[in-house]
Amino acid sequence: MRKQLFNIDVVMQRVRAAVTEHADAAMFALGERGYKSVFQQLVGCIISIRTRDEVSLPTAIKLLERAATPAAVARLSVAQIDALIRASSFHEPKAAQIREIARRAVDEFGGEIPCDFEVLTSFRGVGPKCANLTMGVACGAARISVDIHVHRVTNRWGYVAAASPEATMRALERKLPRKYWIEINRLLVPFGKHICTGRLPKCSTCPVLEYCRQVGVTAHR
Repeated sequence: MRKQLFNIDVVMQRVRAAVTEHADAAMFALGERGYKSVFQQLVGCIISIRTRDEVSLPTAIKLLERAATPAAVARLSVAQIDALIRASSFHEPKAAQIREIARRAVDEFGGEIPCDFEVLTSFRGVGPKCANLTMGVACGAARISVDIHVHRVTNRWGYVAAASPEATMRALERKLPRKYWIEINRLLVPFGKHICTGRLPKCSTCPVLEYCRQVGVTAHR
C-alpha cells in the first residue's frame, strides 16, 4: 500500500470511529461513573498500574463505593484497603500508597487535592502518566498521558520517534495539537489493546494503515 502524508486529524477521526465498539479506557470510564474528583482519579490510576482495565475499573469502583473521599479512605487501615483492591497487581504497596495519599490530602490540603502537577507527583508512586491523566480527566487540563499503548502506537505510526514513554510524552507535547492532548490516551488505549496490538497487530484491517509507517512491525495479521 502506498503511504500517505501523515494527517493527524484524519488519523484521530478514524481511530475514534474504530474504538467505539470497545470498552472505554479505565480512567475515563471511572469518570463516566461519577468518580471525577482529583483524589478518585488518582486512586483509580494507582490501582490501574500494571493491571488490566478489565480488572482495575471494577477494583477502583469497589474501593470508592466503600470510601469515596480522602477522609473516608484515611479512616480505613492499610489492610482494609488491601482487601478491597486485592484483584489489582501489587495491591499491598498500592494500599499503603493510597492511604498515605488520603492522609496527606486531609492533613495538607483540607481533603481536596489541587489540580497541580507538582503536588500530584509529590505523592509516592505517582509519576507523570498518572498525574497528567488525573489532571486531564478530573480537571479538564490539557495534559498528555503516555502509557505503553500511546507509546507503542505513536512510534509505530512514525509520528514520533522516542525510546521511552517519557520521551514520547515530550515529543507529543512538541508536535500533537493541544485539542488531542487528553483524548489521545482515551483513544489509543483501546486502539492499542484491540487493533494495534503489541504482537501481530491487525494491520490488514487497520483504518489508518495508509498513514502508518509500521515502524518495527515484522509480522502482522
